[in-house]
Amino acid sequence: MDKALIFDMDGLMIDSERLYFEVERALARRYGKEVRDETLWRMMGRTPLEGLTIYVRELDLPLSPAEAVVIRNDLMREKMKNDLLPMPGLFHILDSFRGGRKMAVSTGAPREFMDIALDKLGIRERFDVLLASDGIARGKPDPEIFLKTCEKLGVPPDRTVVLEDSENGVIAGKRAGCAVVAVPNDYTRGQDFSRADFIAADLFEAERIIRSGSGRPVNGPKRERSR
Repeated sequence: MDKALIFDMDGLMIDSERLYFEVERALARRYGKEVRDETLWRMMGRTPLEGLTIYVRELDLPLSPAEAVVIRNDLMREKMKNDLLPMPGLFHILDSFRGGRKMAVSTGAPREFMDIALDKLGIRERFDVLLASDGIARGKPDPEIFLKTCEKLGVPPDRTVVLEDSENGVIAGKRAGCAVVAVPNDYTRGQDFSRADFIAADLFEAERIIRSGSGRPVNGPKRERSR
């Protein structure tokens, strides 16, 4: 069987892309700016400083990326504590593979936000490894976070399936040598998922796709998400 599953967090496990988009659009309006979806897409999966460097540069804001990180994190902290929801199928897929495969979270979010999400949903004990951006030098699409996660799990990348909702995450997973199941959400559906091994409509379908691999990393022809 597949030895390990690695879950991205934002937009894959939790409905946080909605919160990030709301916060980042509100922050832009403070300075009389409008931020394009393409800019927000490029930020996904990266470390906070990497993402906000793109944001500040493309919007030409009068503050440093580090200052933008502090402001955004203050706004996100309250939203995550009060308005955080699991993505459809999260508990189903965790229950389905519990005890059968090692599982990890690999997120570009700060550890503080990962802790808030895991504790709010009561799922911390489901995972063997938890890795946030705090311990990562290069965010997605660099494969560093997935390579480190596989090392901590003690499972080689070619026996690992990554679940991702963003193009950057899919690229990182493939560069690491993992199989990748993409699960686009309402905020990422316009991105290029052609590099993924499979594309699922939600985590319910992702669970079925992984099980259909007959014990091997997901491969073969791509399956488009259900309409």
